[in-house]
Formats: sequence, C-alpha cells, structure tokens
Amino acid sequence: MERIKLLLVDDHPVVRAGLRGMLEGQGDFEIVGEAENGAQGVELAAKLNPRVVLMDLRMPNTDGVRATEKIHKTLKDVAVLVLTTYDSDADILRAIEAGATGYLLKDSPREELFRAIRAAARGEAVLSPTVATRLMGRMRTSGEENLSAREMDVLKLVRTGASNKEIAKQLHISEATVKTHLLHAFAKLGVDDRTAAVTVALERGMLRLEN
Repeated sequence: MERIKLLLVDDHPVVRAGLRGMLEGQGDFEIVGEAENGAQGVELAAKLNPRVVLMDLRMPNTDGVRATEKIHKTLKDVAVLVLTTYDSDADILRAIEAGATGYLLKDSPREELFRAIRAAARGEAVLSPTVATRLMGRMRTSGEENLSAREMDVLKLVRTGASNKEIAKQLHISEATVKTHLLHAFAKLGVDDRTAAVTVALERGMLRLEN
C-alpha cells in the first residue's frame, strides 16, 4: 500500500508533535516534514512534494491562506487541508477561495481527521460537519442557499460517479475549480462529502434521478 506523504505546517511545536504522534500511528500516513510558518511550508512543499499539506491559518511570516494560495498555484498535485482553531466565515471562505481542498477544526475527532486526509489525498473536497453547518447558516442568511448553475453541473457529474479529473475535463475547467464548486455546494447543502451532497440535492428536488 502506498503511504500518503504529509507535511505539517503549524507555528506551535506542541501541536506539530501531537499531530505527528497521532498520524504516525496510521499505517498509510508518512510525515515527510514540518514547517513553523507559511513561507517555510511553501518551500518544503516544493522540495518534499507531499500529497497532503496540513495547514494552520494564522502564522507569522506568511499566513496559511497566502501559503495555501502559493502551493495551489505552483504545485497542482499537492492538496492543502486547513486544520485550524478558527471557524469564522471569513477565515473559511478565504481558505477555500485560496485553493484549500478542505477545512477542519483542530477539535475534530481523530477519525474525522483521518478520513479527511484520505479524501484529500484522493483529490476530494472535504469540510468538517461543524464548518459545513456554519457555512450553510451563512449562505441561508445571505440568501445564497441555491446552488449555482455550475455547482449543479458539477453535482450532476458527481452523481454519475465521475472523478474530479473527469468532471474538469467534461466542463473544461481545472480540477481546483471543481473542488471549489464542490466546497461551495457542501456549504450550501450543509454536508461534508460528495455522497451526502448528491443525496441532499436529490431529496430537495435540485437533482432528479434522470439527471
């Protein structure tokens, strides 16, 4: 079994040590490096080519959002999974728009973190249930709960079993754009994965079985 290479980016050594100890207990994870700030994270990501970067948000010398944006633009095969204590709407949306594959809070259950890392390694977008609920509330408050036409296009293809790569090819957009559309759809539907998004969209009549 090929192990998932991980890079930890967090300015707190105790947090990095805790993550390392927890993640190394999983046979399919391999910690290839640690960075104490965003700039170092970008540098090590380019050097070590991890599959997934676990990225804190608020750090000195380039924060997590800017680091995510730089990695997203230059390292197309590297997924950035934000892992932070901050759950404000602004933080979440900034990270997603910067190209983060997913967004989890540090108090998430360990099994949820493991699942999210594996999903990110497969190229799937993921939000923790708490974050999805927050964003759904924001979307409803702002009257944006309806899915956009492009989000619907993506969900229809997800329902057929198409991968992000296949969806990107069919819609003539990048894989990163597919992930962004999925994360927005997750937020609006109040879900945290592809299967749940399709299920809820069908239940609400947004998708039909013949789509």
